Amino acid sequence: MGMGKREVTIPLREIDLEGELELKESGSLVIFAHGSGSSRHSPRNRAVARSLEAGGLATLLLDLLTSREESVDSLTGELRFDIDLLADRLVAVADSLAESEETRDLPLGLFGANTGAAAALVAAARRPTAVRAVVSRGGRPDLAGAALSRVRAPTLLIVGERDTQVLAMNREAQKRLQSENALKIVPGATHLFEEAGALDRVASLAGHWFLTHLARPGPRHDAPEGPSPVRRPTGGS
Repeated sequence: MGMGKREVTIPLREIDLEGELELKESGSLVIFAHGSGSSRHSPRNRAVARSLEAGGLATLLLDLLTSREESVDSLTGELRFDIDLLADRLVAVADSLAESEETRDLPLGLFGANTGAAAALVAAARRPTAVRAVVSRGGRPDLAGAALSRVRAPTLLIVGERDTQVLAMNREAQKRLQSENALKIVPGATHLFEEAGALDRVASLAGHWFLTHLARPGPRHDAPEGPSPVRRPTGGS
């Protein structure tokens, strides 16, 4: 297994998704999913990823939209709310990782931000044994709809205290979760967790959740619950 950080390309049926993969000698793998293609460049996601890596976790900062789609989405905002599209791609990436020799034995967690949190929860519902844990940062889990009740992975919802509208949405979504779950409110924080110490708190909560739940034994592979794109063999550089 090649350790260290590198840019990777994950080919799906009609598109290629770009990401930044950091592997470790041992541990688990956390995929970062954002509602727009900025995921691997998001300073907040990158800060949390660096913290998880320091704790021994492998990470994949992933763009769920292509650069062309991101350009369209920056004008319309439509694709970031296409939860089925985002979830299909996240499931396809998870399946590709499960088939890759260097990642197939790594327990998998999903970290979702904004609408990427809904995509992560839908993906977790579709792959109930492959996805071992989910963390949402300032997310919209409510947009996962009926999939919420089918999620089996332990799920942590992190919301800023002053992000009142999103906090209300998370509280309602939490009522529909049937799996082990928790809602953690970061004191004084707004939606982007820009306040002093707020993002450090997010990273600490996420790291503890993943290290606790991904360390538990369990099956790595499972049969698909729903359709996902046909994939070519995983590539990377």
